[in-house]
Amino acid sequence: MRKRLPHLRIGLAASAVLLALGLILGALIDGAAGAGGAAAGVVLVAASYVISSVALAWADLVNPRLVMPVGLGTYVTKFMLIGLVMAAIAATGWAGLPAMGVAVIVSALGWTVAQAAWVWRARIPYVEITPEPQLDHEVRGVDTPSPRNLSS
Repeated sequence: MRKRLPHLRIGLAASAVLLALGLILGALIDGAAGAGGAAAGVVLVAASYVISSVALAWADLVNPRLVMPVGLGTYVTKFMLIGLVMAAIAATGWAGLPAMGVAVIVSALGWTVAQAAWVWRARIPYVEITPEPQLDHEVRGVDTPSPRNLSS
């Protein structure tokens, strides 16, 4: 399954950078609550992407036809839980909630950009590479003109 998850490294690296920046900025702007909120937001996004990636890699390993239902199920479950947790946190009046919200947005964008950059640089064939078919004369024993001979 590890070979299905090479993109996680760059996303986690981006999250680590954003975590460090979030801790510093959160602490400077809103003290400990801001730093805690920023950290919670970055960790929430990173965990969300890792859970989705692992679930999809597992589904692809078991049966590629499971990728779509597992992906949709993971997405719906994950965002229902995130919504419930965020609502519970909001009900407490925690001072770090605004920093957490900003960190969630910035981290989601950061992870998406990092993963897109990884995909752009990855050497992943987007078509299935199959051996070239044999020429007619090799298959049937018929001598047909090659495309090079037709231009003269």
